[in-house]
Parts: sequence; C-alpha cells; structure tokens
Amino acid sequence: MQELFRKLETESNEMGLAVNRAKTKIMVVDRAAHLNNPKNIIPGVDIVEHNVYLGAQVNTNGSCVPEIKRRIGMTKDAMTRLNNIWKKRGISMNTKIRLVRALIFPIFLYGVETWTIRARERQRIDALEMWCWRCMMRIPWTAKRTNVSILTQLKIKTRLSTICHQQILSYFGHIVRRGDESLEKLIIVGNTEGKRARGRYPTRWTDQVKDTCSSKFCSIVREAMDRTRWRAIIHSKCKPSSDDHDPQSWGNDERERVNIFTRKKNKKTRSNSERV
Repeated sequence: MQELFRKLETESNEMGLAVNRAKTKIMVVDRAAHLNNPKNIIPGVDIVEHNVYLGAQVNTNGSCVPEIKRRIGMTKDAMTRLNNIWKKRGISMNTKIRLVRALIFPIFLYGVETWTIRARERQRIDALEMWCWRCMMRIPWTAKRTNVSILTQLKIKTRLSTICHQQILSYFGHIVRRGDESLEKLIIVGNTEGKRARGRYPTRWTDQVKDTCSSKFCSIVREAMDRTRWRAIIHSKCKPSSDDHDPQSWGNDERERVNIFTRKKNKKTRSNSERV
C-alpha cells in the first residue's frame, strides 16, 4: 500500500496536483478487519473504520446499518428544523404531506438502492415514517392514536419502506439489463471463487431481491430483462410490511375508533361550511 500511495503522489505531482494527507483516509475492508502495524503504514494518513464517501457512509464490515441509522438521524433533524411550517394552521394538510415527501423523505432515500434491508431495518424505517407523520400532524405521544388511524386519515397508500424496496428492485433491473461487460452486472450475476466461512452468512443484497420476489434468482434475472414486465412485478411484489389499510383486517375497536374520528371530521367540515 505504501508503494501504491507513493506512485499516486508521483503521478499527481507530474500533473500539478498534490495529495493532502490530512484529508486522506485509509479504510481496509476485509474479513479480518485488521492490519499489521496499522500506525506505521503511511505517515500522516489516518486509518478509519468508517468514512463518508459521496454522501454515504462506508464501513469496514460492509454493513449498511450504520448508514441507515445515520440517515434516520438526518431525517429527524430536518423534520425538527421545519417545526414552524408544521405549526402553521394556514397550510393545508395535503400541502404539508407534499412538503414531507419532497423535502424530508429524499434525505433518507439517498443511496437506498445499495442498502441491504432486513426485517429489523424495515421496522426502523416504518417507525421513522410514523414519527414524521406524527410530527407533521402535531400529535403528542400521550394521544392514543394508532398508526392505522393516522395512515387512514392521511390516505397514505405506499409506506416509506415499500418505496425503499421498489427502488432496490428498480436498480436491480437496470443492472441486469446492462451489457455483459458491466462490472456491476458481473458482481451481481457472477460467481465468486472460494469457500464461505463457517456459520450463517450475512444477508446479501441479492437475498432481499429473492425474498421480495419469492422466486429463484435465475427466474428473477429473466423477468428483469423485460422492462415493462419488471415494472409491473415491482408494484405487485412490494407491499406494506404492516399497518394494513384494509378495514376488514382491523379489529372492531379499531374500526369504531376510525369511524368516530371520521364522523367528527365530517361534522366539523359541515359546521364550517354553514358558518361561511
């Protein structure tokens, strides 16, 4: 690595460029996650376990969980900084929903195509979405409002976690439809030489594609070659993980609570129209 870094500095100097060692970081991604004599590998260059590259955090173990937690924190921070907007009564609820989708959710969805979302991460994403909706509606935690009633009031049909899986499948289709010389396609479709370590292996990026489509990988690749068919499969396979909007699947108490809320809202609307 010292030789590679020396060549990099030499070639950069010939082009009139200089390597800033204070801003240069070294991160080794391997199974052992360690180096021999890491402090003396390159003078003036720090060795880190995680680094933000092109807006996304990369870790030595290849896990995307720290990046998801980081994005959740950034999303909540952006949501909190817009409290003055959520407090204004002159802004309609539909406008606030559009603001959340246009200003808040894109912060979380940046780079989502590269994530490996497990069941635990999907629960975190669903919890973040409900936190955003409750913050937008100014609902305190003491209010006995269920997630189903809030989603029904806002008429939310597609959950944030579902959007994540849709973008992952869409990106998978783009990779598969590339030429055989594509490096991304070779990594996804090709086989790697060697043997696995003992024990259960971590969930891979392609494993979530197979779990979502509930099919063999070779069949998924063939279906993804057809853009129109693959788009239909994405919308049919990606469904909400929880908080079903179908009233038939709710309990009697939940249906009654939503009906009472709807009747109160209609009564308030009629009274306002009569005053006008």
